[in-house]
Amino acid sequence: MTPVALILLIPAIAAALLAAIPGTRLAARVNVLAAGATFLAALALLTGPRPAPGALFLVDDLNIVFIVLNTLVGFTAASFSASYIGHEVAAGRLTPVTLRFYHAMYQVMMFGMNAALLTDNIGLMWVSVELATLSTVLMVGLYRTPEALEAAWKYFILGSVGIALALFGTILVYMAAQPVLGEGTPAMVWSNLLPHAAAFDPGLLNLAFIFLLLGYGTKVGLAPLHAWLPDAHAEGPTPISAVLSGLLLNVALYAVLRFKMLMAANPATLPPGPLMAAMGLASLLFAGLMLYRRRDIKRLFAYSSIEHMGIITFAFGMGGGLANFAGLLHMAMHSLTKSAIFFSVGHVTQARGSQRIADIRGLSVSHPRLAVALALGVLAIAGLPPFGVFLSEFLLVTSTFARAPALALVLAAGLLLAFGALILRLTGILFGDPPPETAPVRASTLPIWLHMGLVLAAGIHLPAEIVAWFQAAARLLG
Repeated sequence: MTPVALILLIPAIAAALLAAIPGTRLAARVNVLAAGATFLAALALLTGPRPAPGALFLVDDLNIVFIVLNTLVGFTAASFSASYIGHEVAAGRLTPVTLRFYHAMYQVMMFGMNAALLTDNIGLMWVSVELATLSTVLMVGLYRTPEALEAAWKYFILGSVGIALALFGTILVYMAAQPVLGEGTPAMVWSNLLPHAAAFDPGLLNLAFIFLLLGYGTKVGLAPLHAWLPDAHAEGPTPISAVLSGLLLNVALYAVLRFKMLMAANPATLPPGPLMAAMGLASLLFAGLMLYRRRDIKRLFAYSSIEHMGIITFAFGMGGGLANFAGLLHMAMHSLTKSAIFFSVGHVTQARGSQRIADIRGLSVSHPRLAVALALGVLAIAGLPPFGVFLSEFLLVTSTFARAPALALVLAAGLLLAFGALILRLTGILFGDPPPETAPVRASTLPIWLHMGLVLAAGIHLPAEIVAWFQAAARLLG
């Protein structure tokens, strides 16, 4: 069986099994094993033969970056879930029935994201993104509190508006391709669309990209389309917050990038880069300001995700080999770092029984191991050396300064703005007199150290093989 088939079949079969498994420990183990097997299948794409482009699947250097990152964080988040969700059941916040639903939906979500990244069909990609969105909506409302249900409802409404706009943009692309490629499936297949894009109606493509950027941009969490994201992060289970920040936002951005490649292949269309760069900078500056006003720790890092998705979108909007390389690297570093931060935050909030930053002071005294893990994550995501986030931001700033110095100054200002907010909040969390601990927590820190080790290693030395792989993906983006 091919790696592509395994990447899709394993989560699909696991979802069916987990819906029927009643045991808490057994379900958690099956979830971890399934996610790990999917990651191994994704790694096989790096060395094994790639399937020929067809009506169903497309595998190239670009989506291999996304699929390997997706399955890696999916595996580590499943491992973190085993201890986190078990504590939630013991504390009475989740029931065994709810737990069964959680694990099954986790694998449905992984299937949807993997399918969106691997499909060679613009229609199937839209369906897959919608499936991943609906599964996360259900998990955001898992606690069934009024706040959680409100967050899930807001996510559903805004996500539905976004996906409807993306559907309309997809239809417009099909209409532009139909006169050239004929009716039916051939006009929806990526490997057919790109070689013939120069012959498509540029007016339809321009209009389509506006709808696609707004639609999928809602899923990316770009300002001003971000309103669902802070609530979803704050009210859903912390493993889902990690997956939302580290994975689902990337999948939506992948869809935007594919359509950007289509626009770039038609010289008569308007360049999509300036619009993406503008939305990226706006998201960076907006999120940097909002970080100073957060009182909930999960909302704080939700706005940090908006900031970094803005940086990544800006990088891809600038385009060119170095900026695209920096965007891909920053996406990988952000996914690893932010998910590690949410893993730390999950255990901290369980120990303190609160998500309010004012209730989490003195962490270095009460939980020194978690304090070190959280501090390393925050320092890394703030862009300090020698972590990989610093490397990607440095490459992006220097690339931008060489081409557009004024934009580079705005970018640097936004980075400094967010840096100040994160360091300010970290100081309050780590130091001071700790409040009494409300619940003993057995923290599983292995996923945190794995992620931070990879981010540190990337900042110190990127292997030549990874550099060549990312450069090949960057060239595809133009």
